[in-house]
Amino acid sequence: MSSFKGDEVALSFHESCLRMSDVDLLKGPYWLNDQIISFYFEYLEQLIFKDEEDILFVSPEVTQCIRMVSEAEIGVFLEPLRAHRRSFIFFALNDNQAADRAGGSHWSLLVFSRPEKSFYHFDSSHNSNTNICRQFVAVLKRALNCSEAQLRTGDCLQQSNGYDCGVHVLCTVDKVTQQIRRTGRIEGVKSARYDVICGKRDEILNIIIDLGGRIN
Repeated sequence: MSSFKGDEVALSFHESCLRMSDVDLLKGPYWLNDQIISFYFEYLEQLIFKDEEDILFVSPEVTQCIRMVSEAEIGVFLEPLRAHRRSFIFFALNDNQAADRAGGSHWSLLVFSRPEKSFYHFDSSHNSNTNICRQFVAVLKRALNCSEAQLRTGDCLQQSNGYDCGVHVLCTVDKVTQQIRRTGRIEGVKSARYDVICGKRDEILNIIIDLGGRIN
């Protein structure tokens, strides 16, 4: 977690709270934490896709809980989100194996497409999260009543360093949502361009400023 004594709030936005130490991660070169990913998902849900009930963005914290609890308890997290009624569900996966704290060292993106009966996994580091993804998909198939859904590997630009996996995830989210809006499907989505990856941190900093937050 990024919070510590004296760490001031940079932005409070719906269910998300960013502190100055979180914002500093966007100035790089640093690994993006749960708070930044959650904030961007919240931003998309509340502003960009606020009128599109078919799309659901699941916060990293909730995703981690779903991974760690028993299958009997998963409904506690998915039912309030009306997951069974959504056509497309976005999950930010990381390799943290601890149930009681944030952490991990690598992010990847998993998207469920109900119309295509498929899960798409986008991993910017040579499929590092493949085993975690397969385990999670096996749980989700039962929880979402989609036993016939296939797991597919999505086109994903490979990161050139050890810290930009979260940035790749957010840029891939943008590409996938654009594809959904254009075609109603995920199949055929192309990877984000390198220049877009390079500019994403500044873009998010500008979003924070536009929402009334502070970045310094």
